[in-house]
Order: sequence, then C-alpha cells, then structure tokens
Amino acid sequence: MHQSRSDPDAITFDTEYELGQDNIRPLGLDIHNPVFVISGAAIVLFVVVALLNQESTATLFGWLRPWLTSTFDWFLMMSVNIIFLFCIVVAISPLGKVRIGGQGATPDYGYLSWIAMLFSAGMGIGLLFFSVLEPMYYSLPELNALPLGVNPMNDDGTIGNSGLAATVFHWGFSAWAVYVVVALSLAIFAYNLGLPLTLRSAFYPILGEKVWGWWGHAIDILAVFATLFGLTTTLGLGAQQIAAGLTDVFGIEMGQTGIVILIIIITMAALVSVLLGMDAGVKRLAEINMWLAFALFLFVLFVGPTMVLLGRFADTMVEYVRDFAALSNPFGREDTGYMHGWTTFYWAWWIAWSPFVGMFIARVSRGRTVREFIICVLVLPSLVCALWMSVFGGMALEQLAAGYEGAKEVVVAYKPELSFFRMIDQFPLYNLVAPLCLVLIVVFFVTSSDSGSLVIDTITAGGKMDAPVAQRVFWCTFEGLVAIALLLGGGLNALQGAAVSMGIPFTLVVLAMCYCLYLALKSERRLMGQPEGSGATPPHEVEHNEDPRGKHW
Repeated sequence: MHQSRSDPDAITFDTEYELGQDNIRPLGLDIHNPVFVISGAAIVLFVVVALLNQESTATLFGWLRPWLTSTFDWFLMMSVNIIFLFCIVVAISPLGKVRIGGQGATPDYGYLSWIAMLFSAGMGIGLLFFSVLEPMYYSLPELNALPLGVNPMNDDGTIGNSGLAATVFHWGFSAWAVYVVVALSLAIFAYNLGLPLTLRSAFYPILGEKVWGWWGHAIDILAVFATLFGLTTTLGLGAQQIAAGLTDVFGIEMGQTGIVILIIIITMAALVSVLLGMDAGVKRLAEINMWLAFALFLFVLFVGPTMVLLGRFADTMVEYVRDFAALSNPFGREDTGYMHGWTTFYWAWWIAWSPFVGMFIARVSRGRTVREFIICVLVLPSLVCALWMSVFGGMALEQLAAGYEGAKEVVVAYKPELSFFRMIDQFPLYNLVAPLCLVLIVVFFVTSSDSGSLVIDTITAGGKMDAPVAQRVFWCTFEGLVAIALLLGGGLNALQGAAVSMGIPFTLVVLAMCYCLYLALKSERRLMGQPEGSGATPPHEVEHNEDPRGKHW
C-alpha cells in the first residue's frame, strides 16, 4: 500500500500475494489452508457434539440468546445506526461516482435479474415466516411486546399500524445497510483493487500484508461461522414452516423425524442447483422465486380489501419514518419485550447473514456505480419488504378486527410456523394457494442453501470462484446437517441463539469494514480525477472486466 506519485493523497494497493498461493490440493480439491481445515473441522465437530448432547445443546442456546440480546443491546443497535449513516454519507458524497469494476465496467446482469437475485438472497424464507407473525405479535398487548409502548387496539375495533411499522423497521433500511457495507467492500476490493474475493481483503488498508496471515485467517474463519449459523437459522425456520404447511394442507403429520427428512430432501435439491452453477442454478431459481412471490402477493392484494391494504402501506411508511429514530435508540427504553426479544436479535441475525448476502451481492453487482448500488440495494428491497409486510400483515390485522382470530390464536400459542397459513386459509382457493406457498418456501430454501454454499466455498478456497464443485457439495451438505443438529438440540431457540452468538463478534468486523471501504473509495475517487498519462492509471482498467485473479498492481 503506497501513495501515488502524481497525487500524494491517493493510495494504491500493492501486494505480492497470489490468489490461491496458500491453497492445498488434496484429492483434487483446492482449499485454503488453514481456513478450510479449521472451519470445516470445527463444523463437523459441532454437528457431532450437538447431536450426541441434544439436551445440553438446548439448555445452552436457550440461555445464550436472551443473555446476549439483553447484554449487548446498546452495542448492536448503535453499530447498525453507524452503518446506516455511513451508507447515506457515501451515497450522497462524490465517492458515490466510483464504479464497481472500474469506469469502463458494464453490468453483468440486467436490472430485473440483479434485483431478483439480491432480493431472494437477502430476505428469503423470512418474508413468509414473519410477515403475519410479527405485525400480529406487536399488536397484541397481552404479549408484552408493544413497540414504544403504543397500543394499536382502538376503541372502535380497528387496529392501528404501529405493529406494521415496527415490523418494517426490522426488514427495512437498517437491515439492508449492513448488507450494503459488506457487499460494497467485497466488490471494491475484488473488482477495483484486484484482491481475492474474501472478507480479509477488505482489511488490507489497515493490516497491509498481515491480512494474508493469521489476522486474515481469523477474519475469514469468523465469516464462515457467521454465515453458516446465520443461514441455518433460516433453513431451520423454513423446514418448520414447510412441515406445518404439509400438516395443515394435506394432513401429513410431521414430527421431528419428518422435519429432518424434509431438510435432507431439500438439501439434496440444493445440491442439484449447486451442480448447475450460478447462471443455470441460482439465477434461474431467483427469477422463479420472484415470479411466484409476485403472484402470491397480487392474489392477496386483489382478493383482499385492496385499497385498505394499500392505505395501510402508506400509513405504515409514514409511521416508520416518524418513529425510525425512536426505534433505533437503545437507551431509556421501556419496551424491552420488543427491543430485546426482537430488535437486537434481528440486528445480530442480519450481521451474521452479511458475509453470505454481501459476497453474493458483490458477485452479481459489477458495473454499477457506488451511488446506484447503495440506492438500489438499500431502498428498493426495503420498499418491497415494507409493501409485502403491509399487505400480508395488514390482511391478518384486518381479519382480527373483523372477528377472525385464527392467526391470533397461533401467535399467542407461539406456533409461528402456522401464522401465515392461518391468514391465507380465509381466502378462496386455499387448496391451490397453500401448495403454491409451500413451493415458494422450498425454492427460497434451495436458493439460500445454494447461494450460501457458493459463498462459504469462495471464502474457504482463498477467494477462488471456480473451485471444484465437490467443495460446494461439502458445505451445502453441512448446512443441512447443522440445521438438523440445532433443531434437534433446542428448536427455534437454538437456531436463533446460534445466529446471535456469531452476529455479535462479527459486528466489530463490519464496523472496521466501513473505515477500510472509505479509504478505498477515497483512493478510487482521486484516481478517477487524474488526467490520462499521469502514471496513476487505476489497476482495474487493465484486463479487469473478468474475475479478479490476484494481479500484481
């Protein structure tokens, strides 16, 4: 890392590191030593220990999640606030003019495919699992989780939108800001500065050549653990919801054994997608996902009270913006049931997910300007999530106001996997719509597992994006096994506890990435402004519309 002769304030990143130089190749594999060895061995050991000690695992994670979310509430919430503000400042500053991949780079994917992929990777199964559960949960005074202490139950029998606004808060700008920082850091350091596509590369500005040693190994190993546990939480939720749907729609009773079998079957489907690759597998499934979700959304919107639901969306956005600062404040809060039970868990979960979602978004975002990237990744998915939650959650609240308590009953009993089905069973064609929902959940499941395998494999292959398929098969298989181990060893609490335990330490990594990203963008912006022939040609202008291969700049 050194200063440019023509501009002393511009920094170029110069390393002798070769992509894959620390890799070992046993049995035809191509794995990073020691990242793959340590993380792979640790995950195998975790699965074995958890399956052999299911009761102890349940006890540990049952205690761990509430302790972490109540102890580190201020840290998580302030960190996410800083990350969000950082995104806004970068987007409106001159740094927003930097283009991912260099000034001559063009997008690899059109807007429709790009947005479909980042959306399905970033939210996935959670949109179906929580869209009825959360607004209902936050609207029932008896559950002691009223956001900001506001009771939405009006004297005239109507129900306000405070629960919906509090739901949007968890799925809106703050969540996507975390993804923006990680994805943009990975994209800039890989496509503009020619470093390997791994988390460690983002820390080259502060660690220098030490990033290729144990400091970097530790960052990548932590990223693998965070990704795996964040992802398996989603996979476990999806399996529970599929099992509940099969029982509800077809009368097929699914105990724990049935859920385990479900995870195995869907993991096998994800393996098929892994073998097909990015364009034939992930891209195609993401597009199928988007169209299925869009069809379900339109069905509920137009069969339900359309104008009422759209009105709820508008009012919810007003409340969301109005209460954003209050909901983001961790100090002096009395609504601890909402803040500790939900907000701090979500922030840790999104941060745990961020290596997975960030690397995936980085891989499909070359050619976009930084400003375009931040606006699209921060705003568009947030608005779509808000509209989705307002329509599905708003429909459940309308049903409750009209006297139907099906969704309320399962939420009070805390059977969250049934809440969505209790809402749609009041619609016509339930026997057709419910199977469509099950297919959508399965496709979300497969897409998340496939994308997660791709990301973990890239990290554990030292940044190589064309590593042998067998390595992705290994990670895809163990994602399913970890989900099984957590479900058998504590169920939902174990899944959420695992995600939070990885999300909190990784928060420090994301905060440091903000500073490193600022340095890299500042350097890129200065190099953009230098005249041609000044001797400061940005490295990405040289043969860099292909995958980064560890060029010596």
